[in-house]
Amino acid sequence: MKEETLKRYSVNIVLQIRKLRKKNGLTQIEFAKRAGVGLRFLRELENGKTTVRLDKLMQVLNFLGYHLDIKKNEYEIEKNIKESAYKHSVNTNL
Repeated sequence: MKEETLKRYSVNIVLQIRKLRKKNGLTQIEFAKRAGVGLRFLRELENGKTTVRLDKLMQVLNFLGYHLDIKKNEYEIEKNIKESAYKHSVNTNL
């Protein structure tokens, strides 16, 4: 996945978290307590800090009733299988 695309996904996730927090009428302090994360983490997340702990992000998403699926690109899986098969056939012919 290109870095530009990854940044776009990150921004969308952050915007959705902030939107849902505000929609539920929760301050950052209230939300952090209820979600079981630190206030500093939530502030950094909502301010777009470039790196956050994935387990904490998942905790926030779970609190909101969402989950995040991380899947490897189908093309990449197929490509890796073909490359592995090729390497194996080359190695066995030595």
